[in-house]
Amino acid sequence: MNASSLTIKELTDAVGGGLTPRMVRHYHQLGLLPQPVRSHSNYRLYTKKDVLRLQRIVALKQQGFQLNHIRNILEVEPEADTTVNLMGQLQQQYRAVMQQISQLRQTASALEGLLGRDRHCQIMQAEVLAQLKLLDVETQAGLGGLENLWSGLDAEIHTHSEAFSESLQRLLPDLSQRSEIEQHLISQLVLACGDVSLVSFIKLSRGAIAASREALSSSCQIVVDTQTVAAALDQTRLLHLGCHIETLIDNPHITTATEAEVAFWQHREWREKLLQVNQGCVLVIGYAPSVLVEVCEAIANQKIQPALVIGMPIGFSHAPAAKRQLMQQEIPFITVAGTLGGGALAATALNALVESLIDKPDCHCYLKNIVDSSEC
Repeated sequence: MNASSLTIKELTDAVGGGLTPRMVRHYHQLGLLPQPVRSHSNYRLYTKKDVLRLQRIVALKQQGFQLNHIRNILEVEPEADTTVNLMGQLQQQYRAVMQQISQLRQTASALEGLLGRDRHCQIMQAEVLAQLKLLDVETQAGLGGLENLWSGLDAEIHTHSEAFSESLQRLLPDLSQRSEIEQHLISQLVLACGDVSLVSFIKLSRGAIAASREALSSSCQIVVDTQTVAAALDQTRLLHLGCHIETLIDNPHITTATEAEVAFWQHREWREKLLQVNQGCVLVIGYAPSVLVEVCEAIANQKIQPALVIGMPIGFSHAPAAKRQLMQQEIPFITVAGTLGGGALAATALNALVESLIDKPDCHCYLKNIVDSSEC
């Protein structure tokens, strides 16, 4: 055996990242890793080049790339225009993935249309499922019959309001290992966007729930990036808790992520305002990625010390990077990994936490500026 050669066990130890010999053999079968030379005893022997390739595979896999896409990325020819080739290839992969997502989304929507029905619709739902098995869709009449089945099922929506909790019980993954407050938070975020797949992207640091409850109960300052986020907050409950809302980009004309991002870069006073937030505040970022980047930098440099950061800005490059930075901070956080996010989700996250502290009564008589409850 060559002194520079590695056995499969030595290879996995050198690469790390949870790689196992079984995974290496699987990568050989997929063509991700070329077949190695064999020793006289028929053992696989690997080189430093194999170590580097496997480290790249593991790193790309940890970033969310699927194995077939990793193979395509690693097979780009090393020419002068490698960047152009790679970008073109990535665009092709992205379009293919989006087409698959679109097809799966259509199937998911059809399943949600059946699973999401509450008990009032179950009788009609059972009839539809039974008839679907017998339906002859080879003919135009059969296709018309299919439309009639769905129309009959949809007719039930006129008889009662939608029971969201019943739908979610059938659609959400098993959340029994999470606390009741976390389950409520996740449910509210899913309802805010109507996408159950969001669950796998929701990230909470350990202690985020406890930190938020302690801060909110102590009448902490709430700092948001835009007025649009502020307008979506449950101001009734926050007022009762004594939590004052502060807006960083305090311009009512700024209503989109694009405007918020540009404004934050152009006006230094909003960056300076961020450095003046109270210790123990709750930061809620729903639009501008650069605000979250600045927050992470300020936390890392110990210039601010919030009790919790809800970081859910929108974006395709800066936002995912900013969220990764947030998840590396030693501070409680709630975020939605990747490009997903928005002001509605960020506000919903805070509102769900506030709901866990105080029930909203039928009227607002308890508010501090109302003395006589008999006026309600």
